[in-house]
Amino acid sequence: MRKSTRVVLALLLALSLIVVACGDDEGEETTTTAGEGTTTTAGEGTTTTAGEETTTTAAEEGLDCRTGTGNITVGELAYYTGEFAPYGTMLTGTHTFPIEVIINQDPPLGRHWDFIAEDIGTVGEAAAAHKMIEEDGVTILMDPAHGYGPYRTWFMEWVEEHDGPLGPTLHGGSIPFDIGGDAQEPIFRAQGPDAGLGANGAVYAEMIGAQTVVIFATQVEGFQLAADAAEAALGYIGGIELLARIDVPHTQDSYRTQAQQIADLDPDAVIVEAGSLESATVIREAAEAGLSTNWIGETGWSQAEFLETLGLETIDTQESVGYIAVGYRDDNPAWEFYSAAWEASDPWGQDDATYLGAANPYNYTEYDMLTLTALAVEWGGSYCASDWAPAMFEVAAAPGEVCYTYPDCLALVKAGTDIDYEGVTGPGDFAEGGMNAVTPVFVQTFSDGTLEQVFIDSVYSLEVILAVSEPGGDDWAGN
Repeated sequence: MRKSTRVVLALLLALSLIVVACGDDEGEETTTTAGEGTTTTAGEGTTTTAGEETTTTAAEEGLDCRTGTGNITVGELAYYTGEFAPYGTMLTGTHTFPIEVIINQDPPLGRHWDFIAEDIGTVGEAAAAHKMIEEDGVTILMDPAHGYGPYRTWFMEWVEEHDGPLGPTLHGGSIPFDIGGDAQEPIFRAQGPDAGLGANGAVYAEMIGAQTVVIFATQVEGFQLAADAAEAALGYIGGIELLARIDVPHTQDSYRTQAQQIADLDPDAVIVEAGSLESATVIREAAEAGLSTNWIGETGWSQAEFLETLGLETIDTQESVGYIAVGYRDDNPAWEFYSAAWEASDPWGQDDATYLGAANPYNYTEYDMLTLTALAVEWGGSYCASDWAPAMFEVAAAPGEVCYTYPDCLALVKAGTDIDYEGVTGPGDFAEGGMNAVTPVFVQTFSDGTLEQVFIDSVYSLEVILAVSEPGGDDWAGN
């Protein structure tokens, strides 16, 4: 494995709208528009009774997850408004690329995937999940996340009755690590726990020899979880003094007071758990206050708006600027297949300003998750959670024939061969609870717009994460 990889980072962000349209078996059209909720879904139909027109939704039709033959509706809990709105179009692209370019060329069990999205930024995650499950009849609910707790009991009751939907998620790191990964709660996660971002921030601070640290975090649940983990990890590691923890509201235009406070403390490193705009703002304002230090952030810093707000010239004034993420391997056939497909695909390979390129962590982690999801459907023989959840563990781990791409792995599965998928992120193995094994890295950003992966010891990282992570159990979020 290479110890570092440098890639060119796109600097301009154009949040253009993306529209994805797919036909279902009856010739209806499914439309997804970034920034807007979807209104027409595969499987909907109308019937006329006594002169009155009524609408029958896919959920009401009740196609059996084991015997159904129609198209599969895949729904994203999307971020088109709210504090993560700048990520919305890009995040939708992480789903549509593997679905349209890879999976739908030969969909599992021969059932085409129709993609829809529902914005959670205004109505909240619970309301959007209810709509897509009850009204749109999604078979795969993508991205249960920060807001999963309030509807967890209802979701599990629905799954118990309907044996679905399946719940692979890119953003489920705020869900406790021991929740999910089984037929009763079929949630599988692509990027590890949010606690891992904070804990690995502390691990990296130790790697660079920091003796004093400040933690800066916005008051968003996932960021608070990561900040809690960073604080606990510093205590577990020992030898690093926490000078201050600064918690602030999100989406402020300025953090000048806090930036001055950090500058006055003059720490060896600052662990930041905040959105890309807030993070860039506090770094720039701290630099203006005369501070030069090591800034350790989270995966959202991969967004082009981070550098647009920070300014490349600011990076040269600091010891280092970078973020914790899931690393990728570019030394196996998985990367060769994935990156070539990305570069050859319109719009993804032609619009790095919006979709951020093949080497962006959101893109390749979601790619691996959806590849595993599709392979597990084929191996399990249905879209039922009771078949899919155990199959996710089986297709991801040894024993089995190692394979690297969806077409190759799917061919083996159809031939009845047990497989061991090795993806862009490395081994696809899942821990109990449905947490994907990941390769932690610190991605350092340079003033010429390039990035370098610095690999973190994964064994030590796991030790620290487990030491500071709190289990959820049945009492989590009031259940």
